[in-house]
Amino acid sequence: MISSIALNDGHSIPQLGLGTWPLSDAEVAIVVPTAIELGYRHIDTAVKYGNEVGVGEGIRRSGIDRDELFITTKLDGEFQGEDRAIDGLRESLERLDLEYVDLLLIHWPLPERGEFLSTWRTFEKLHADGFARSIGVSNFKPAHLDVLADAATTVPAVNQVDLSPTNARLAERAYHDSRGIVTEAWSPIKGVLDQPVLLEIAEKHERSAAQIALRWHLQNGLVAIPKSINPERLADNIAIFDFELDSRDLEAIAAIDVPGSGVDSDVTGH
Repeated sequence: MISSIALNDGHSIPQLGLGTWPLSDAEVAIVVPTAIELGYRHIDTAVKYGNEVGVGEGIRRSGIDRDELFITTKLDGEFQGEDRAIDGLRESLERLDLEYVDLLLIHWPLPERGEFLSTWRTFEKLHADGFARSIGVSNFKPAHLDVLADAATTVPAVNQVDLSPTNARLAERAYHDSRGIVTEAWSPIKGVLDQPVLLEIAEKHERSAAQIALRWHLQNGLVAIPKSINPERLADNIAIFDFELDSRDLEAIAAIDVPGSGVDSDVTGH
C-alpha cells in the first residue's frame, strides 16, 4: 500500500503518483487504468499537458470510486490574475468529468507578470468553495513563497518542483519544511538511471536504479510522480514499499547531488 504524507490543511497526499506529461489524451486514457490496477491512486495532470480529457476517461475506465483517488491539476499563466482561475478550474473539471480536484497548483510563478498573489487569492476562494480540497504551487522559489507568506492567509500545501537525487534542492526543502509545505518532485528519476552510485546500490538491494531513486524520495519525506507509459516500468516504480535504504546508501546518494542543476522556474517549467 502506498504511504501518504499529511498536508497542512488536514488532508493527505500519497507519496507516489503517476505523472502524465507529455502523454496525449489517447495514451493517458490507457495508462491511467493500468496504473490504478497496479495500485496507483495519485494522478497528476495540468491544463498545459492537454490530456485532462484522457485522464478523466482513464478514471472512468478504471471503475474505481472517485473518493479512492487523489487527482492533481495545474493552471498555467493563462489563468493568472484576479478570479481568472475560477473559469480555469471549472473548465478543467469539465474535461476531467469531476466535481473537485484533490490538489490545485499554480503551474509557474511567472514573477514578471506580478499576478501570482492575486491568483493565489483566487485559489483560496476555490478551496473555500470545495472545488479544490488542497491548493499549492509548482516551480515556486522561496522568494515567491515569501510573497505569499507576507500577504496571503493560506500557506501552500505543496510545492511541486524539479527534484531528484542528482538535484536534491536541500535549501528549498528546508524552507518548505520550516513552513509546513510538502515538497513534491516532478522529475524524480531524471538523470539517475545511469548513475554508478545508484546502480551499485540497486545491485546491492536487487532493485532497479529507478526504484532506488524513488525509495530515496520516500525516506526523505518527499512526494514523487514518475511518468511512464510502459506497464512494466509502472509496476517497477510502485514496487518500492517492501525495502529500505540504509544510512550508508543515503550518504552515498547525498554525494551525487549537483546544486543548481534544476529548471529555472523564473523562465519555464514542465
